[in-house]
Order: sequence, then C-alpha cells, then structure tokens
Amino acid sequence: MGKKKDTGPRAVCTNKKARRDYHIEETLEAGLVLRGSEVKSLRDGRANLTDAYAAVDGGEVWLSGLHISPYPHTRLEEQDPDRRRKLLLHAREIRRLAGKLQTRGYSLVPLRVYFRRGYAKVELGLGKGKKHYDKREDLKKADAKREMERALRARR
Repeated sequence: MGKKKDTGPRAVCTNKKARRDYHIEETLEAGLVLRGSEVKSLRDGRANLTDAYAAVDGGEVWLSGLHISPYPHTRLEEQDPDRRRKLLLHAREIRRLAGKLQTRGYSLVPLRVYFRRGYAKVELGLGKGKKHYDKREDLKKADAKREMERALRARR
C-alpha cells in the first residue's frame, strides 16, 4: 500500500459573512494552538466561525469567538468550547498587523479553519468594514452575473 496523497488544505469551517461584511485587502495564514480533544473535534468538522474575530493583545494574536464543540469521548470538565485561542505568527507579522489595526476601520477577521500537513491553520483577512450601500451594490452585481449566466445557458 502506498502513501495517501495530500490533496491540499481541507476546510473545516468557513466564515461566509466575512467577505459579505468586509472588504478583505490581504490574507495570511496563522497556526492555531489547540488541545488534543479540540483537534479531534475539528477533524470531525465540529467548529463554528460565525462570530469569531482576532485581535493583537500584548504582542500576541488571539482568536476569540471560535466555537469548537466538545469531543464526546473525552472528559467534559477539561473543555471550554468558546475559550480564547492563541494564533502563531512571526513577530514581524504581528508588529505589521498591529500597526495596520491602529488605522481606523480595519479588523482582523478569520476567514476559514483548515488542516495543512496535519496542522490546524486559520486564514485571517485584514479588512475594512463595508457600508450598507456597498453590500447592496455587491448583491446587484451578483444578480446581474446570475442573469447573464442564465441567458447564456438558455442560448446553448
């Protein structure tokens, strides 16, 4: 039997609201510090990124709001599904992010959680919050694109 081929990063969960609510200007990958039972829950896909956010605190980046459901086959008293989790980044990346986050309107938003080479990773997006009219404009563009695709399909 041969080795399994690594088919690339498999997304555990994604934050669908992030790209709707923010103009994502750049993305970066960060490691995620987890406990053993949390890794097992993530591999089962038992995570929710909906209200998650990241912040620089004391020279470290922390992820808050990531809900990882408790793994059913471990002791329950050890598990807190909503605890703050540390993100692993290089010091120069943290300093650069901290400088950009000082600028008014910028936020550090987690976009997805996935595994790469067996390690849990978080894709972070540095984004600016969208205004209400920006969201409406995006919806109009999506509707127009959908109509064009429908028309093209009908012609074939």
